[in-house]
Amino acid sequence: MKQFGRPVTMRPSAKGYYARVQGVNHLLDAFIKKTECNCQVINLGAGLDSTFWRLKDENLMPRKFFEVDFPTVVARKIHNIKTKPPLSKPIIETHSTDSLLLDGQSLDSDRYCIIGADLRDVANLDEKLKKFQLNPELPTLLLSECVLVYMTPLQSSNLVHWAAETFHTAMFINYEQVNMSDRFGQVMIENLQRRQCTLSGAEACQSLDSQRERFLRTGWEHANALDMMTVYSMLPQDDVARIERLEFLDERELLQQLLQHYSICWATKDKLNLGLSQLAF
Repeated sequence: MKQFGRPVTMRPSAKGYYARVQGVNHLLDAFIKKTECNCQVINLGAGLDSTFWRLKDENLMPRKFFEVDFPTVVARKIHNIKTKPPLSKPIIETHSTDSLLLDGQSLDSDRYCIIGADLRDVANLDEKLKKFQLNPELPTLLLSECVLVYMTPLQSSNLVHWAAETFHTAMFINYEQVNMSDRFGQVMIENLQRRQCTLSGAEACQSLDSQRERFLRTGWEHANALDMMTVYSMLPQDDVARIERLEFLDERELLQQLLQHYSICWATKDKLNLGLSQLAF
């Protein structure tokens, strides 16, 4: 996973980036394989993420891949897609007609759709997704990476509850901060506040239990959470060794503290009895 025009380089945060990408991809790919690609994916707050293109390259395409972000972000991404053939060609290849539905705030094809919307307005989000053929009957994976933490607890709960109410067979993967009540977490919050960046949803990031509880109290059947240090220790050791050789970081204690303050939480509903609650690391 990488952002357009932004190659991955080995920086002091590379280990954390690697753990995040591999952790999210592990659960996402496992869900798609479990459904035999008969599913849909909704990337909430997708930014310039390129997961759709990775899945296309790896022959793991769901029935449809949706992305949602603010209209200004969507407009930038649509411009990138229109002007860069490596991005537009895979979309055209998976589309059955000669024309795509395209305007300044949305792009829709048979297999890929990007929508400009505010995730805090759940009713409008639901309306726009259904306009572009969202199918509530399909197994659905919802993905958010450092998105819910910028919403108030009420706003994020409304979004998570909408997902639980809309889809009877689904998984929600949420990557964001955790353990924010200790001193390290408080320093993270203070540093962001100095940059006029407020974590409005930090209340739900107090612990792994609070991360799980957000889903369990809004209609999800099962929820699990791990901090990223634990995820990092579970990744393929050959890959971890390669990262260790490429990145020289003497302050291992600092890395451990950082990874312990990010987590992956995943929740499931499984009316079709696909075994989604068994998906884990």
